Amino acid sequence: MTNVPIEGILLPNEKPNHESPSNWKEYFSFSTDHKVIGIQYLVTSFFFFLVGGIFAMVMRGELLTPESDLVDRTVYNGMFTMHGTVMLFLWTFPSLVGFANYLVPLMIGARDMAFPRLNAVAFWMVPVVGILLMSSFFVPGGPAQAGWWSYPPVSLQNPTGNLINGQVLWLLAVAISGVSSIMGAVNFVTTIVKMRAPGMGFFRMPLFVWGVFSAQIIQLFGLPALTAGAVMLLLDLTAGTAFFDPSKGGNPVMFQHYFWFYSHPAVYVIILPVFAIFSEIFPVYSRKPLFGYKVVAISSILIAGVSGIVWVHHMYVSGTSGWMRLIFMLTTMCVSVPTGIKVFAWVATIWGGKLRLNTPMLFALGGLIMFVFAGITGIMLSSVPVDVHVNNTYFVVGHFHYVLYGTVTMGLFAAIYHWFPKMTGRMYSESWGKIHFWLAFIGTNLNFLPMHPLGLQGMLRRVASYAPEYQFWNIIASLGGFLLGMSTLPFIFNMVISWIQGEKAPANPWRAIGLEWLVSSPPPVENFEEIPIIISEPYGYGKSEPLTANLPE
Repeated sequence: MTNVPIEGILLPNEKPNHESPSNWKEYFSFSTDHKVIGIQYLVTSFFFFLVGGIFAMVMRGELLTPESDLVDRTVYNGMFTMHGTVMLFLWTFPSLVGFANYLVPLMIGARDMAFPRLNAVAFWMVPVVGILLMSSFFVPGGPAQAGWWSYPPVSLQNPTGNLINGQVLWLLAVAISGVSSIMGAVNFVTTIVKMRAPGMGFFRMPLFVWGVFSAQIIQLFGLPALTAGAVMLLLDLTAGTAFFDPSKGGNPVMFQHYFWFYSHPAVYVIILPVFAIFSEIFPVYSRKPLFGYKVVAISSILIAGVSGIVWVHHMYVSGTSGWMRLIFMLTTMCVSVPTGIKVFAWVATIWGGKLRLNTPMLFALGGLIMFVFAGITGIMLSSVPVDVHVNNTYFVVGHFHYVLYGTVTMGLFAAIYHWFPKMTGRMYSESWGKIHFWLAFIGTNLNFLPMHPLGLQGMLRRVASYAPEYQFWNIIASLGGFLLGMSTLPFIFNMVISWIQGEKAPANPWRAIGLEWLVSSPPPVENFEEIPIIISEPYGYGKSEPLTANLPE
């Protein structure tokens, strides 16, 4: 067998003997193919994205008027709690894990994940989490109502007296989600460290792999704290222990430490892969190599490291001492340094490039614009005086949603459009994609920008009724929320129709770089007949043109 050098990569000159998975039934099976599992994650998480979006639109409908006149207050509290829980644990985390599952083995030249069966088990725990959360609507008292953070002593209340209630089901779901994510983290870290193709050193890895690697390291070190806290709170509710119950001598603030020790780094678990998506997309649609590849890669590790020493800035008003406030204010501000490096690199990459404003590029640019705004308000919130003033107001909600929707979800849509031809072998409609982008971009800003003046004026979050002077901004936010909900319709139409009867995609429609674009669309079952040998430095990012090859049919 002979090897043919292709733009810094050696690929065997032999026809693969596997076809792409094409039977739709395979996506409902216990498959161990990382690509099938990746699409299972993506489709499942998008279903729950729609569920969480419906909850959000009901809440925005309630907030159109100052009076609580659409749903009962307990229903509102339940929807509020479930919206946050679903969007975090069943949309952002699983969708990003889905992309990582699909792309990482392809990008590093591996045939599959290190532990394929563990990978499948981790996915099938996600529907279990969803079933538990949705079933809580049908138990006495309804779903959990203590917010997606479930602080005790509120989360320890059990007015129905039943052992099985919404809060118990919520805690079970969070604990199972934690176990699933820890299993996934072990799999990803092992795969990236041990299964890279020959010649692919760490500084030859694509930046998406760097983002996933950094995020999963955070999962390994931080997620056990949240999982343990959820189990301990579950025992307080069901077994009579007193870890966090103040009436029995427990310490409720300790739960906040367990929760935020992971849940603030969790923001970086979510956003580091999205940053990496930006780093993959901007060079392709700017026709330029990424500016500062190695520095951008190292910045991901720096963010992961600093993320472990910032959690107390969520607890400035929880009796935190002055010296601790000062330390965590400074560490939180330090996160902006490696993050700013990334933003500078992206702008330098775009600057002077031959921009192609395809749908993926539009979503990536929109996500970058909104992230910069979120970063400014994030620096404001890291400051103790500002945070104490706007604590528990809609200013925090606006900042959080600019990160979680304006950046993360926009980045996810950019990734879906960019890799859709690779995953399905079909091209999507650019016209419908651009309609989706503009509806989403306008809707996002109309929805979440008004929350900042509302918070500065003192409107508290988590309320179903409010003072009349807040109504103007709430009407605008609600109209934006409804527009944001409508923006999903052209996306669904585009994806379904294109997957069924879209134009057939070539292997590399974007003239992109990376190993995943050197195989057919969709890729063969085992990705590569022979593992490729990497000989370029640093894996294509120093070239202004994409990797190209005349591969055998």
